Amino acid sequence: MNGKAMPVDSVFTTLISVRALQALIASGSPPVVIDASFDLTDAAAGERAYLGAHLHGALYVHLDRDLCGTKTGHNGRHPLPDRAAFAATVGRFGITPTTQVVACDRQGAMFAARLWWMLRWLGHAPVAVLDGGLAAWQAAGGAVDSGAVHAKAQATYPITAEPSPLVRTVDADTLQGQLGRVALIDARAPERFRGDVEPLDAQAGHIPGAHNRFFKDNLGLDGRFKPPDALRAELLPLIGAHPACEVVHQCGSGVTACHNLLAMAVAGLDGAALYAGSWSEWSADPLRPVARG
Repeated sequence: MNGKAMPVDSVFTTLISVRALQALIASGSPPVVIDASFDLTDAAAGERAYLGAHLHGALYVHLDRDLCGTKTGHNGRHPLPDRAAFAATVGRFGITPTTQVVACDRQGAMFAARLWWMLRWLGHAPVAVLDGGLAAWQAAGGAVDSGAVHAKAQATYPITAEPSPLVRTVDADTLQGQLGRVALIDARAPERFRGDVEPLDAQAGHIPGAHNRFFKDNLGLDGRFKPPDALRAELLPLIGAHPACEVVHQCGSGVTACHNLLAMAVAGLDGAALYAGSWSEWSADPLRPVARG
C-alpha cells in the first residue's frame, strides 16, 4: 500500500497515498478527511495552520480537546479519554463504522498517527494516514481550502465492548511489573531519551530497559514512511525474539508512540501495546525507577 494507488473499492487501514486519496475523493464514496495538525509548545498553532490551508473538505481535530481525557497531574500530558466519550466525538465528526477515514497533518504524521490509533482503539478499521501529509498533497497539485469545515454529525459511534486484541494498552503498574519481559520502545528524540535535556516533563531520562526508536526514523527524506521491508529490518533488532504482543510503545505523552505503532503495522508487525501515560506519567511519580544514558 505504501506509495501505491489502490482501487477505489479498497479499504485502507495503515497508509494511503495521495493518488489513492484522490481516487477515493473522486469516487461515489469519498472519505472523511481529518487534519490533526498540532504543536506541543503552542496548542493553538495547529488549528491556526489548518484554518490557513487544509485539504479540500478536511475537518479539524484538536489533540487537547478531542483526543485527550481529563488531566489529573498524575496521568500524563495527553491521557486517553473514556472510550464512550471518544465515541461521541467521533459521531460528531460524521463517522460511522463503514466510513473510510483519512488522517493527516503537517508534522510527518506525528499527530495523525494518534488519531489513527485511537480510531482503531474504538473498533474502527477503515482508517489510514495520508503518507507525506499536507506537503505531499500540495506537491501533487492537490486543492487546498482555508477556513473551517463543519461535519455532518451522526449518532454516537457504536463501540464494541472491548478493543481489538491488536489494539492494546498497558498502565504504569502493569508495565513496571513487566520490565525485562517485554520489548519497550521509546519514540522520543535521542537527547530526551538519554536524559541530556527534558523540556516538558518532571524528570529527565527513560524507563529502565527501554530501547530508543525516534519516530522520525520511520520516515524517508521525502517525508513519507519507509517501505515495509525497510521498517521491518529496522524494528526487528529492537524487538528481538519477542512477538508483537510482547512489545510496548511509549514516548513523552502517548502521541508519537502511535507513530511507531503505525510503522509496526505497516511492517506487518501489528499487535503491540501502547503505554498511553508514557514518560510524562512515569516521571511524575518519584517512586518509579528512572534510567539515564
